[in-house]
Amino acid sequence: MIIGISGTLGSGKTEIARYLTQKGFEFIDYKRDTSITDRINGLDLNEATLDINELTPQTVFESLGDLIDYVTMKWRTLFVMTDINSIHDISLLAKRPFFLHISVDAPLNIRWNRYQKHYPDLDFVSFAEASELQRFDKGTLLTEVISKADVKIINTSSNITELYSQLDELNLLDETRLRPSWDSYFMRLADLAALRSNCMKRRVGAVIARDKRVIATGYNGTPRHMTNCNEGGCPRCNTGNGSGAGLSTCLCLHAEENALLESGRDRIGTNATLYCNTCPCLTCSVKIVQSGITEVVYSQSYSMDDLSSSVLKEGGVILRQFVSPKDGVMI
Repeated sequence: MIIGISGTLGSGKTEIARYLTQKGFEFIDYKRDTSITDRINGLDLNEATLDINELTPQTVFESLGDLIDYVTMKWRTLFVMTDINSIHDISLLAKRPFFLHISVDAPLNIRWNRYQKHYPDLDFVSFAEASELQRFDKGTLLTEVISKADVKIINTSSNITELYSQLDELNLLDETRLRPSWDSYFMRLADLAALRSNCMKRRVGAVIARDKRVIATGYNGTPRHMTNCNEGGCPRCNTGNGSGAGLSTCLCLHAEENALLESGRDRIGTNATLYCNTCPCLTCSVKIVQSGITEVVYSQSYSMDDLSSSVLKEGGVILRQFVSPKDGVMI
């Protein structure tokens, strides 16, 4: 496994890397284009200022390619690297199934205050100019690099103890961050299906799986051949009615209903699981019981959870909530 850390000046990249070295990670690096570093240095920031708490790499490779080749041969070993500030470099690393990308950022004034503790003569304008150059340089596009991170950290911590404690809770070594569990895999498919929703009330997606194979997917919206809900097809959903109100006049099929209709009882069999990014409503719960579904996994709560839970329990259907590892956190 290799964890790559990208982030802004003074955001805490080095301290996160130091934390990981204390967990058994080997800190490595590679030689890279120094043009942006040179330009930052030209804004009254000396080279040492770029890393106020220096951490020396155990190995420095001649190129990113050499580093990737080495780590690939030793992918079961724990590695960490920092200062990934090139969209090209992150795209090469992201191809490897053992790579986890972490980004770290913090408000500008907090990052400046961190630097001032070490360099009291550093003025705010010089630091802000260097920080903005680093973020928006056309040759690196650090802002885009940060946006592609698997885990996004906003580090507002005031001391190392606080930072390390929060990192412990984040559990960066969770293996499902590299390869999703089956629950996470099917829930992501449900989230993807939800993007096709045309319902004006909420986006909901569902997946029915049996023996770890997808049987059917569904999303909520008006029936085929009818005007889409988001084009005025369902008067109920296009009004301000609250959750659960006026359901008898709603023309939209729910995601679970569409998935059940698509699969049919024969294909569902006797051991199928329904994944839904929102807990099923009462009406869908009744249909789920009747269809033969044996388990329902959901991620987001809904206003009818108690009633739905009661129906599903009586019908012998297991109901459980899936909570994915945090992919963003403020420390």
